[in-house]
Amino acid sequence: MPQTGPIILRVAVPTPLRRTFDYIFPENLLKELDGDLPLPGSRVAIEFGRRTLVALIIEVTDSSDIALEKIKPINDILDSSPILSPDLLKLFVWAANYYQYPIGEALFTALPALLRKGEATELPTVKHWRVSELGLSAETESLDRAPRQKALLQFLKDKTSAVPESDLTGLFSATIRNQVEAKGLIESFLAQHEPQPSSDELLQQENLTLDPQQQVAMDAIELHGFSCNLIEGVTGSGKTEIYLQAIEKVLRYNRQALVLIPEISLTPQTEKRFTDRFNTPIVTLHSGMTDKQRLEAWIKAKTGEAKIILGTRSAIFTGFDDLGLIILDEEHDSSYKQQDGFKYSARDLAVIRAQREDIPVILGSATPSLESLNNCIEGRYQHLTLTQRANNATAPSWRVIDLKTEATSCGIAQSTLDAIQQRLDAQQQVLVFLNRRGYAPALVCHSCGWSADCPKCDSKLTFHRARGRLICHHCDYQQRKPHHCPSCNSKDIMTAGEGTEQSEEFLAKRFPNNEVIRIDRDSTRRKGAMQEFFATADSGKPCILLGTQMLAKGHHFENVTLVVILDADSGLMSADFRSHERIGQLLIQVAGRSGRGKLKGEVIVQTHQPEHPVLDQLFNQGYRPLALQLLQQRQQGMLPPCRPLAVIRAESTYPNQAMELLGLARKLCDQQRGTEPDIQCLGPLPALMEKRAGRFRFILQVTASQRAQLQRCLSAVATQLDKEKLAQKVRWSIDVDPQEL
Repeated sequence: MPQTGPIILRVAVPTPLRRTFDYIFPENLLKELDGDLPLPGSRVAIEFGRRTLVALIIEVTDSSDIALEKIKPINDILDSSPILSPDLLKLFVWAANYYQYPIGEALFTALPALLRKGEATELPTVKHWRVSELGLSAETESLDRAPRQKALLQFLKDKTSAVPESDLTGLFSATIRNQVEAKGLIESFLAQHEPQPSSDELLQQENLTLDPQQQVAMDAIELHGFSCNLIEGVTGSGKTEIYLQAIEKVLRYNRQALVLIPEISLTPQTEKRFTDRFNTPIVTLHSGMTDKQRLEAWIKAKTGEAKIILGTRSAIFTGFDDLGLIILDEEHDSSYKQQDGFKYSARDLAVIRAQREDIPVILGSATPSLESLNNCIEGRYQHLTLTQRANNATAPSWRVIDLKTEATSCGIAQSTLDAIQQRLDAQQQVLVFLNRRGYAPALVCHSCGWSADCPKCDSKLTFHRARGRLICHHCDYQQRKPHHCPSCNSKDIMTAGEGTEQSEEFLAKRFPNNEVIRIDRDSTRRKGAMQEFFATADSGKPCILLGTQMLAKGHHFENVTLVVILDADSGLMSADFRSHERIGQLLIQVAGRSGRGKLKGEVIVQTHQPEHPVLDQLFNQGYRPLALQLLQQRQQGMLPPCRPLAVIRAESTYPNQAMELLGLARKLCDQQRGTEPDIQCLGPLPALMEKRAGRFRFILQVTASQRAQLQRCLSAVATQLDKEKLAQKVRWSIDVDPQEL
């Protein structure tokens, strides 16, 4: 029977246990708060086993199913007010339940690291300078014999508010500042918030004039109340301008905007577009920031100091003072789905959050996901289309090169090389796309056929010539390149295939008078490398931009008039049911980098399968007809988005244990069919890459006709598996709406 009495705090703890824990709120802390109860969304310090942990209050109640004498008191309350609003806390709890992840780990995974460690939710104080009362009445001529001091006093007098010291550092030395302060003319003080510009100064640049299609889309977006809008616009159609003008309207209502982008590599260019347009505080949130930077940005969003927040997927969990709009660019991108740990989809949560907070959400893409297109067909989303490029730019033309009929050098056909030369001679830029980094994807022995395989994965080791090493791109296993074949001791070891390193070397020799810029995860490790790359590309000088899919995501290169896709066949033969959707999206996105300026663009596609149905339809009809055909195939195959899917994953160094656990999971699913007859299972099956990082991986696919049925089944299975001893020996997880198999 439930007990009544003291105040009970139900808290989430960062542990893999799928439950909350009850703690007593002691009377001494209640007195310190003058009788005010702590609120859900606040952090507390607790004793958990032998550790002291930070926990988050989920509920305040007066009863518990646990005997009161067994309930521990909390150690301390860490927040004077909740760090999570009621709406955001409910979103966290909903997401943890929907994605079948322990609630404590879900909550703490999505919060900034320093908040998880108990840091205060206050911005650090910043030193500011302003003119003193004496300085306001003093004439600057009194400092004629000290021109630098006079300039500083006049500089501060010209400002309407205090100036952060960082704004003075490059202009006036510390000595000058101290001398004027010693005369009592200026004064310094510490403050958390920097001055904000008034709404009259919102725009630094005027809005661009929208073309008729853009204007129709802009007018259709209702900015008061919830609406979900999918903007399907061809590459270069001006989707970003619609985002900017929608944000301006929201800012003039004195509300905030959240803009999500798929990759950290997009941050510099995207941030520049926004800072050039708006004269308002903007912060970014992504994994490349330090813990301190991330916390400061998070706090500025929560307090309302930052009006525009740019971020990657985890920014969807940011607290806001008054959020008025969510924008999710390149909504089709798989980067929005977390693949490890808390496997949430930022795209789907953006829609859920907008609905719960009664605000609009805009999804944008030239190649929308089948999920979003299906939601438009079923009337859940408003479908807005932009079929023409902005500023009268024309769509690029396609040319297909059949590699079966042409000789190649380093994987590049002669006619492709001729086309590159023509563009460079015309002082234009060329983008060459090859989605394989490293020097070569394989190393083989010409004498006996040995190949360098990863000992921990079912994959080949990629040769990286610049580092002189063989590297696995799945588990990061590394070894030196052997001088002799380990199998037959032959020295006749050769590379097979081409990667971006080798292509860079070949193109640099073939076009010695033009710079070849390689952009992939290896070349951008150095801090500032992406900014240098964009600066070179934006300069407009004739060059070759060579890279992987990092180049395909939303970048705007004004002078690129030729895009070369070296290997269009990758992905066509994958067993993943999403492979044809993804290859179609990738090719269209890469092709869209061509001809975005005043000059018409061209796309050259090299393939061994020009007659392949996917490529044929893509080149001749475009992405939409391909997507609609794929949707029809998904309907026939009862696959997402036409039928909800979840995958139970298990991996172990002992494959039999992983298979046994999934066999048990299947039995538990079958038992649920008594109350949920539409539940269907496939497996256990090996994952597409069965062995990875030394572990054998298997999956069990679970589907149902309704999401609620699937959720009830998964919850029951997870609860039971948690009790099994075998589950302690096997690494297992549930992936709802998976993007990978």
